[in-house]
Amino acid sequence: MKMLVTGGLGFIGSNFILHVLNNYENYEIVNVDDELTGSNHRNLYEIEKSSNYNFVKGNINNHTLMNKLIADCDAVVNFAAESHVDRSIENARPFIDSNFLGVFTILEILRKYKKRLVHISTDEVFGSLEHDSADESFRLNPSSPYSATKASAELLINSYVVTHGIDAVITRCTNNYGPRQFPEKLIPKAILFAGKNKKIPIQNHGKGVRDWIFVEDHCSAILNVLEKGESGESYNISAHNEFDVLTVIGKILSIMNKPSDLYEFVQDRPGHDYRYSLDSSKIRSKLKWSPKVNFEDGVKNTVEWYIKNNNWFDN
Repeated sequence: MKMLVTGGLGFIGSNFILHVLNNYENYEIVNVDDELTGSNHRNLYEIEKSSNYNFVKGNINNHTLMNKLIADCDAVVNFAAESHVDRSIENARPFIDSNFLGVFTILEILRKYKKRLVHISTDEVFGSLEHDSADESFRLNPSSPYSATKASAELLINSYVVTHGIDAVITRCTNNYGPRQFPEKLIPKAILFAGKNKKIPIQNHGKGVRDWIFVEDHCSAILNVLEKGESGESYNISAHNEFDVLTVIGKILSIMNKPSDLYEFVQDRPGHDYRYSLDSSKIRSKLKWSPKVNFEDGVKNTVEWYIKNNNWFDN
């Protein structure tokens, strides 16, 4: 199968490409990425010369380019997105361009070529939850410009499935962590600050609760959905590791043998969601997927990777 991966120089996209090409021989991947915030060629240095991998610099809103690439592939896996909530609050326009209009460009081309689309969404489309875990039928209730653009893209995809009969599936995942994550995110930022003996900045007094999943488990779920997911369906992906931010920071500081109080509380962002949680029983029962990496091992492996690859932070 020849797969077009969009945004494959980013955190999850690069880990997905490595997961596929390092474990399966029957895939060829073309990676289109515009080298914006979060993109890093060093993420894929180990497979850059592989005969099964090809990189194309380009923006998913470039209709001519995307038409050419989609026509020559069997399926599209769309990771391309602006993803940091704080930046979306400061300036929502890039998020609208990438997360919504970019999806529109892809959908318009898929009307013609009838290739499969796997669209990578987020648990944040459901907004803040107090007690529930959202299943696939849960009401979309985004709180930030970022999550609103992701929710809007989901609705647009669903309309193209119903109206135009395109073959598309949507995945939503909880907070990813692992190697190659851009250091604006909590876990790599904490490792970076702790490594320099600087206090880790924490919003919301560290009370925010997230469900954490090791990126390799997320990648295996995406490939599972690509191969076996039912068109028009969405699949929630989670590992059922709910911890508040202070607990996560405490684990990192313990692993790195740093003082347990090496953090400071900073001003919270507007509209900060308190808790995200996904019910992933559908993908577990229907597609027979389950996560393999427990949180303790995953965090330890992540810390070790960043320490071993400390020059990765230099870029």
